[in-house]
Amino acid sequence: MGLVTPELGTFIWMLLAFAIVLFILKKFAWKPILSALKEREDSIEGALRSAERAKDEMAALQADNERILQEARKEREAMLKEAKEMGGKLVSEAKQKATLEADKVIESARLNIEGEKAAALNEIKAQVALLSVEIAEKILRQQFADDQQQKDYFKKLMDEVKLN
Repeated sequence: MGLVTPELGTFIWMLLAFAIVLFILKKFAWKPILSALKEREDSIEGALRSAERAKDEMAALQADNERILQEARKEREAMLKEAKEMGGKLVSEAKQKATLEADKVIESARLNIEGEKAAALNEIKAQVALLSVEIAEKILRQQFADDQQQKDYFKKLMDEVKLN
């Protein structure tokens, strides 16, 4: 039981040993430990301040990013609106050009058709005239198959010509 209830001599030696260790610690280790703790406290405080500044900067950057995104959205909407207007304008111009071009093609086709119609009518008239002459020639040959009839008819025509 001597360990549980120390005697006065053991207590004095333990007290002396504790005082020597305390003195040595105070002389050599206490200041470096306290300075290390102070440095650690300062570094933690600096890190906290840096973190706070970084947090503030991040908030400012996030606000700037949000503002930039809003501006970009507005620009995109303006560009889309302008592109739609230009597209509509181009489509309108293309329709007008196509209409004018179609009108020109239709007019050209109408003129070609009229020209071909006139040419076809002239050709038909020439063919009718040629057929009429051939028919008249055949009728006259048949009618004047003999020379005497031809001479009589010729005299008759000559007399009529002189009268006019």
